[in-house]
Amino acid sequence: QVQLVESGGGLVQAGGSLRLSCAVSGRTFSSYIMGWFRQAPGKEREFVAHINWNGGNTDYADSVKGRFSISRDISRDNAKNTMYLQMNSLKPEDTAVYYCAASFFRSSNPNEYPYWGQGTQVTVSS
Repeated sequence: QVQLVESGGGLVQAGGSLRLSCAVSGRTFSSYIMGWFRQAPGKEREFVAHINWNGGNTDYADSVKGRFSISRDISRDNAKNTMYLQMNSLKPEDTAVYYCAASFFRSSNPNEYPYWGQGTQVTVSS
């Protein structure tokens, strides 16, 4: 099992920045793909970005390219691993609940991700 806990959400004005964190713990996950997804009210959950936990390769949704950056911090003892989503130049349409997730596959399909955090709210005011 993998446990994921997000933090860092909040209210920010358009043009501002936020950094989300996802604390990762549990079984060995060096081969996992770690992703960020978001879900706005009345909309389906959508892909934001993912990173190969082992190699660090990244991919982004077109809507966030150039504004968001995904990264991870691997601790030496594997006890305190964290994934981040740095969000800059935020827009009101970025308002959503943001989730971190883990998968065995490099995919932008949320159905390919069996492990999820509880989500953190991001609200961007105009």
